[in-house]
Amino acid sequence: MTSLRHSLNLSRGGVISLVGAGGKTALMFRLARELTGQGDRVLTTTTTKIRVPLQRQSPVVMVSDSVESLLQQASVILQRSAHVTAGLRIVHFQNKLKGFDPNTIDRIWQSGIFRWIIVEADGAAGKPIKAPAFHEPVIPQCTQWLVAVIGLEAVGKPLNEKWAFRPQLVSKITGLVQGASISESAIAKLFVDTNGIMRGFSAQTKRFAFLNQADSPERLAAGQRIAKMIKSQKTVNFAGVLIGQTLCEPIVKQYYPAN
Repeated sequence: MTSLRHSLNLSRGGVISLVGAGGKTALMFRLARELTGQGDRVLTTTTTKIRVPLQRQSPVVMVSDSVESLLQQASVILQRSAHVTAGLRIVHFQNKLKGFDPNTIDRIWQSGIFRWIIVEADGAAGKPIKAPAFHEPVIPQCTQWLVAVIGLEAVGKPLNEKWAFRPQLVSKITGLVQGASISESAIAKLFVDTNGIMRGFSAQTKRFAFLNQADSPERLAAGQRIAKMIKSQKTVNFAGVLIGQTLCEPIVKQYYPAN
């Protein structure tokens, strides 16, 4: 059991992108709390859309369609709050914050105002598993850490729209027939397949798998078996596999380092 910061080997600062399903947003804000707790300045944002954060998730929410204006506002706000969430605009009828394109995030990072930028780089409509469409995930070039998330709640559930985002694509990648029980091996396949949730990463990016929702002995055991499957493959060179629960303590229950 350890912290996110320690498990992901976060020390010098950088850009962290989160992809997948089953807890990315909660993971983003929990990670922001850990990093600001060390006195670091943190930006949380997205290349898609996220729900407008609650006060307990992020003390400040900014919107701006200009990088220059954003940086100017942030330099003032950061004197009183180490954590800022920012986006292009708020879509009020959805209560969602529309994020920035990857090039904008690259420019914000280059400014040096924030020590850490955490990016939610795709959406999953609140489902525990997903497969990416052709345009996903939207990962900024400056990403140094990529964390792929899947919720263990999906294990044993039917492969349908209630439990999976784009179940037809999950079926195509895993070989599961739609309606069939979601197996542990299918979840491992979503992590390691070249068209899975980590598609499009840079070879220089440190890659981690996070098996979320390990909030019962059964789910923890399922996570342990999936972690072994992930570590046994050679398609993706993972820096580590984490099993945890973003909404409970401890957030990291088990950690498997790279071989």
